[in-house]
Amino acid sequence: MTPGNRNAAVDTFLDALEHARKPEIHRLREAILGCDPAIIETVKWNAPNFRYGGEDRVTFRLRPRDQVQIIFHRGARVRDDQDTFHVDDPAGMLEWLAADRAVVTLADAADTDANLLAVTELVRRWIRA
Repeated sequence: MTPGNRNAAVDTFLDALEHARKPEIHRLREAILGCDPAIIETVKWNAPNFRYGGEDRVTFRLRPRDQVQIIFHRGARVRDDQDTFHVDDPAGMLEWLAADRAVVTLADAADTDANLLAVTELVRRWIRA
């Protein structure tokens, strides 16, 4: 089932994308959109981006073109509550870049498939944190 919160601009972007791991990007996109109907997708930083509650929260990092990374963040501005921000990460997937910014790196298609449910659960937790 295709989520109803897909954005035609992201479809167009992905149709034109040349990336070694494009099938994984499509699977991850659908999984992220399926996390919550209130997620809105856009293109940001030359990659699919997902907004929740009016804030950018999750963005793909597609360079280099043999990697798939997902950046978990809380919008463009540093927030006052960054010191108390917390998200449970039971699978230990987050590599923290700052107090309220992290990245998940998926090594290959098998890693993506093995961790798809963990990534979606992490997105659910992140957008509600």
